[in-house]
Amino acid sequence: MTAPLDSSIVVQYLTDHPHFFVEHAGLLGEIKLSSPLAGRAVSLQERQMEVMREKYRTLELRMAELIRLAKENAAIAAKFHGWTQALLQTRRAADLPQVLVDSLQAQFGVPLATLRLWQVAPEHGNAWFAQDVSDDDRLFAKGLQAPYCGGNDNFEAVRWLDAPGGVGSTAIVPLRANGATFGLLVMGSPDAQRFGAHMATDFLVHIGESASAALAALQA
Repeated sequence: MTAPLDSSIVVQYLTDHPHFFVEHAGLLGEIKLSSPLAGRAVSLQERQMEVMREKYRTLELRMAELIRLAKENAAIAAKFHGWTQALLQTRRAADLPQVLVDSLQAQFGVPLATLRLWQVAPEHGNAWFAQDVSDDDRLFAKGLQAPYCGGNDNFEAVRWLDAPGGVGSTAIVPLRANGATFGLLVMGSPDAQRFGAHMATDFLVHIGESASAALAALQA
């Protein structure tokens, strides 16, 4: 009785003899393989074409995804550029908080946004952005190692937002200069999915860093 041939030996033989099917071209049409795509037996040539088409389709889908991500990133970069331009064009330091918030809402379509600062210079002590900052808010801000992004867990700082319909999700960004926390930037939306916990916070970090650099001029 002949022992069954180990398939690995066949694979190794064909690898070592790449011209095998050139020398035996007739086999390409005679060998039949089961095709999961066609649902029938096909020749080796047909199966090879199916595999190649599937590879091309996978590559096309991947390329389409990369193009989509590139367009999204370009759109975000353009919005960020417009926002930073608005900050740079503001001549009076006292106007920066309002410009920052208004431009953030306009450029990124954020439904709700506000901020609060503390340790501001005396001339800004009565400004809207220096009001209603409790010790708990300051401790909360100091404890944020990264921006918070997710559902509104009844945060005290979220109450700063003028939201009669309520806030379903929020992004809270600490503002820091020279390692010290001096404010909070709060964004919100009635939509519970707008600022999901699954969202990456890298871009919010950039917003926080730029906002901190601009608003540091208001500190004492």
